[in-house]
Amino acid sequence: MMTTATATPITEQRVVLSGRSWEQFKLIQQGLEDSPGTRLFYYDGTIEILMPGRDHEVFKGIIALLLGIYFEEHGIEFEPTGSMTQEREGTASAQADESYCIGTSKPVPDLSIEVIFTSGGPSKLQRYQALGVPEVWFWQDGVFTLYRLRENGYERLNRSEIPELAGLDVELLTRCVLMGETSRLEAMREFRKGI
Repeated sequence: MMTTATATPITEQRVVLSGRSWEQFKLIQQGLEDSPGTRLFYYDGTIEILMPGRDHEVFKGIIALLLGIYFEEHGIEFEPTGSMTQEREGTASAQADESYCIGTSKPVPDLSIEVIFTSGGPSKLQRYQALGVPEVWFWQDGVFTLYRLRENGYERLNRSEIPELAGLDVELLTRCVLMGETSRLEAMREFRKGI
């Protein structure tokens, strides 16, 4: 009998279920335990199920690669927590595309990054606010938008307020992420040269 490998879809697939309880979310989460790559989100009675496509995963990987170079070049200790589940029982659950604890390990990462191809972006900030994530970055349509959690919600930034990332040139990062779509090596070289 011949088996075929399941390919990552080119475009991401997204399902949104409204009017759902936390208990229903946990049942769906349990049912999808053996579905690697599928991401689940919950906030305010809405469940979002995301099956990332190839482009999504490529950009996520390039961003992680470049940030890893930045951390190394600047001697910044970090813990890459990837798409670990961040949860506040009964309130919110999220799986960022990439997340990082800067310096030491913490229960809530200092930074969560989401790559957006379908919809979302800033509308997803409420769940991160419920989780207490200090800084959230979105990569959408070839642009980064950065947000910092304040007392009354998130405020849009021009550059990171995480002390170790405050010197990061977001325009350089953006240019190199876009370059990485065609050549990861060139993107890495250009980024390393620019930092």
